[in-house]
Amino acid sequence: MSYVGPDFEPPQPRRRRGPLTVALAALVPGALLGWLVYETVGGSGDDGGSGRASVRSSSPAASNAPSDDAKEPSASPKPTATPSASAPAASGPLKGKVVVIDPGHNPGNFQHASEINRTVDIGTNSKECDTTGTSTNDGYTEAKFTLDVAHRMRTLLQEQGATVKLTQDGDRPFGPCVDERARIGNQAKADAVVSIHADGSGAGNRGFHVILPGAVHAGAADTRAIVGPSRDLGERVAGRFVAVTGSAPSNYIGDGGGLVTRKDLGGLNLSTVPKVFIECGNMRDSKDAALLTSGAWRQKAAQGISEGIVSFLRG
Repeated sequence: MSYVGPDFEPPQPRRRRGPLTVALAALVPGALLGWLVYETVGGSGDDGGSGRASVRSSSPAASNAPSDDAKEPSASPKPTATPSASAPAASGPLKGKVVVIDPGHNPGNFQHASEINRTVDIGTNSKECDTTGTSTNDGYTEAKFTLDVAHRMRTLLQEQGATVKLTQDGDRPFGPCVDERARIGNQAKADAVVSIHADGSGAGNRGFHVILPGAVHAGAADTRAIVGPSRDLGERVAGRFVAVTGSAPSNYIGDGGGLVTRKDLGGLNLSTVPKVFIECGNMRDSKDAALLTSGAWRQKAAQGISEGIVSFLRG
């Protein structure tokens, strides 16, 4: 997620370590080892590590993301709140569970500046509908990255029996707006929602972080009931992401534990179901970009996030 746009107000740096760091303490040795490998060979993670539940591995899925020069349909359909359809769920431990995956941004946003720049109410204030997202220095877009990871996660979670819905599947000209993204998860009565992003920070800033909703009660926003379960979801996603990808928590935001709480994101403020964001890496750093543009690494990212979701849903 680019740090220029509707869902960013720079969080104040925190010096004191708190309970968030403790949540990943058991994984610190593995994270440090993974980070050494990550620095040396560009992210060759270890698929080992224990968790309460595991998603079965699958071979890397082919990306279904549209190309940057994909042509717009002759008649642009109006955005709707209908999520992309999910294939029938298989039998498995997540049978009856609903997971909504929110691929950040949309490949067509850059062609619809006026639409995505309009403001929407996020409870605490108003923000722009959406942004174009960021990209690597070589032009690989965040929108393509998030959609590819979402497709891989959908396959893995459906294998576990979950019903999986996407907020967008490159099947609409732009959006959805941040308020609609939250509404899709709410209307689906999702058991868990994860919004997929990649950051656009400065070179040398590396690693992932998971964004948790803060306690907000203003206007249409009331996150008080989901703060606790969302924290649980975020801790499990962060823990499995470290174990599977070998990536270290962010070295430029948060307290080194990979967890950050924010109250300025419409997609979190307006959610009534457990939801987190994950910034999988920094697209503007060459080492992180090498990972984010690798299909093999994106499969590991999808695996780690999915395992965290499975762990949360199984308790």
